[in-house]
Parts: sequence; structure tokens; C-alpha cells
Amino acid sequence: MENRQKEKVWFITGSSRGFGKIWTEAALKRGDKVAATARDIRSIATLKETYGDQVLILELDVTNVTQVQNAITRANEYFGRLDIVFNNAGYSLVGTIEESGTDEVKALYETNIIGPVHVIQAALPILRAQGYGHILGTSSAVGIYSNPLIGYYCSSKFAFEAIHDSLAKEVAAFGIKVTLIEPGAYNTEFGSTESLKIASKKLSDYDDLKNQLMKNLQKLERGNPLATTNAIFAVVDAENPPLRLLLGKNDLPHIQQIYSERIQEWETWKPISVAAQG
Repeated sequence: MENRQKEKVWFITGSSRGFGKIWTEAALKRGDKVAATARDIRSIATLKETYGDQVLILELDVTNVTQVQNAITRANEYFGRLDIVFNNAGYSLVGTIEESGTDEVKALYETNIIGPVHVIQAALPILRAQGYGHILGTSSAVGIYSNPLIGYYCSSKFAFEAIHDSLAKEVAAFGIKVTLIEPGAYNTEFGSTESLKIASKKLSDYDDLKNQLMKNLQKLERGNPLATTNAIFAVVDAENPPLRLLLGKNDLPHIQQIYSERIQEWETWKPISVAAQG
């Protein structure tokens, strides 16, 4: 069964800031219905004043599996269906591989990987029963390649990508679509204390690397996050949406170069690889 209704029902995590806030408000402005979630509902309370019954405000920490299950159930009961389930909550950990403590890495993975899995697993029984639905996840261009100083954040997005890649193959037969949204560099609140944590350990050995990277960051061309809404709508309105969608113009050339270099390296070492077959 395919959902033919023009008006869509969204469930969005991380609705209080950054892309999540922009996409939540854009969906409401175009007349869709949204279950908007945040760890602190005071940060999104004004949505109710503006949009009334069109929006459902839910307190949600994605690391709390019971809270996730209750939020998904409430949203489905309130709106009668779920068309789009959008995992957007997450944050970055800044620090080298050596500097970042294992507790900091575990906390990052709990939010960036396990949290979205909670949402997906809670939503799938509803979407399968409907016979349709679209699961979206905010990944990153650094879910495709890694950068220094944010290696653990990159690794969380690598895992996020793999999970959604497998998921797409598993749920296609149920009429459920899956799309990874992969933003490049944008002027969002991703650098705020809520969205970015600094590793507690600091080693002076890496100062030169950090200083160079900071200089490079200052030169980085950043996109306008408000310009991304039409891309999101194009994906959710498409009959055959992509599994992956890059946002921005700068990452595809970089990714093409990286993949070319990887293939070249594999080709160079091909005799060794083939000999290892036995």
C-alpha cells in the first residue's frame, strides 16, 4: 500500500537547533504535520503557539529507549500514521584519536549510533504495518571520508551510513524507503556547546596539526542551511528517492578524488591481495 496523501506526517529528532530546527519549521510552513522532539521541550514550545494541532511537541533523549518507544507510539496515535521518520539528533567530539577518552567516545556513539537505532527499531513495526514510510538520517560528508581531530565523529557517521545501507536492503520489500542526508560545511549551530564537545585530554604534540586545521577551517566555504529545505522536500516527495544525498557543492569533487586514490592503492597492491587468496 502506497501513501498517496499530499500532506505528510514527520517524526523528527533534534528539532531544537541547526538543520533539525530548520527542517521542522519548513515542513510545518508547507502544511505538513510534525512530531517535533528535543531533550528540552522548552526549546521548541513556541512551535505549538504558531502551529497548534499541526505539531506535537515531545520530550526525547534518543539514548533512552523507553522514551523513544513512547514518543513514536504517541506520535502515531496523535496523527494516525507516520510518513517520515527523520533521525537528526547528534553531536561532534573534537580531539585526536589519542586524546579522546573512551567514556567520551561511548557517549558519542550512544547518541549518534545507538539513539538512531532506537528510533528505527521503534518505528519499523508501524511502517511495516502501514506498508509504506520513509526513514531519513542526517549523516555527513565525513560519513564518506575521515578528517583528523574528528575521527570518532567521522567513525560514528561511517557506522550510521552502514546501518542505513543495510536497512534499505532489508525493508524495501515492505514499501519502506531509506535516505541518508550528507551535508557538507554549513553555517549552522553545530559549533555550539550542545552540538560539539571537546576531548578532555590535550596533548601539545598535536598543536601544530590543530593550528593548521584551524587555519584551513577559517578559509572553508560554508553553505546557507536555509537553502537545504527544497532538497529535503525533493527527497521526501520523490517516488524513487536516493539512498544518499550530498548537500552542498564542494564535497563531490573531493569524494571523487578520494575514491580514485583508494582504487589506485588497491590496484597497486592487487598482486599481494590476489596471492593472499591461497
